Amino acid sequence: MTLIAQERATVLIVDDSPENLQLLTGILGAHFRVLVARNGQQALARLEIGSPDLILLDIVMPDIDGYTLCQQIKADPRHADVPVIFISVNSAPEDEVRGFECGAIDYIRKPFHGPSVMHRVRAQLAAQHRKLGLLQALKHEANELQRSRLVMIEKLAKATAFKDEETGLHVLRVAHYARLIAQAHGCDPAWCEDLFYAAPLHDIGKIGIPDAILGKPGKLNDAEWQVMKTHTELGAQLLEGDDASVMVMARAIALHHHERFDGAGYPHGLAGDAIPLEARIVAVADVFDALVSVRPYKPALSLEQAMTIIEQSAGGHLDPVLVRHFLNQQSAMVAISQTYRD
Repeated sequence: MTLIAQERATVLIVDDSPENLQLLTGILGAHFRVLVARNGQQALARLEIGSPDLILLDIVMPDIDGYTLCQQIKADPRHADVPVIFISVNSAPEDEVRGFECGAIDYIRKPFHGPSVMHRVRAQLAAQHRKLGLLQALKHEANELQRSRLVMIEKLAKATAFKDEETGLHVLRVAHYARLIAQAHGCDPAWCEDLFYAAPLHDIGKIGIPDAILGKPGKLNDAEWQVMKTHTELGAQLLEGDDASVMVMARAIALHHHERFDGAGYPHGLAGDAIPLEARIVAVADVFDALVSVRPYKPALSLEQAMTIIEQSAGGHLDPVLVRHFLNQQSAMVAISQTYRD
């Protein structure tokens, strides 16, 4: 932290001695914005207003001792990263050890030397500034990595559409349906966003299916159907090797979105909750969109017919709880179907 930046830093001094508060304020006040608290309760009240950049904390105080106060500060996510320096008459080695165990980063013994206090405060503020700068850089790098990963997912989904042209905007509709179902199910918002980006890759394995099978206008024979079913495992293989949450989810969806709730699906014959939630959600979305879309082997059904089939599939092909969420949002599902029409 530069000297100019340090001039803007806020230091909270917590000490029950007016003399110590006056002395420390005199040492630090010309260089930092200084706040004072006479006891632990006043300190906690100050922290409710906002986090300082550093805390100088006495140990022996009448209401809450410094050790306990430090532990309370570190237990609060809002202030856990604020550096704490103990400043105390307790000079035994075990006192210092206890202070560090409570989360302090330094320990100053009373009586203290003014220039030494200034040096140690500046050093810890500089270290905190470097830490925050590093965290910001890492966050930026993570955001860039996530952005690149999402671009890659979009391109992979487009590659699937090029291979399987008759699906058109199918993958985008499935993503929107799936996110709505997940939100209605009470899933975490970040999980729902991962699902939105992962769902379009559910059929990525079709890249490995011969065109003659993928685009056959009639019903597949048994041999062709066995080949078609391999797209789930092919998709999982294409997506393995990346431990990012969205990619792990995409792999699970690609592998399991043709499992059935009653255990009669493929590739592993999983049933009920043994099927990953993300795959069960995408199964509902995928089946609905297939029903209302034209395929080489069938015409599109009406929305009313599709809704009836979805309802009848609850507990057999599809998770009944997720079907209920879907049916409860029929108007939103229809709007998506019409907005992203082929």
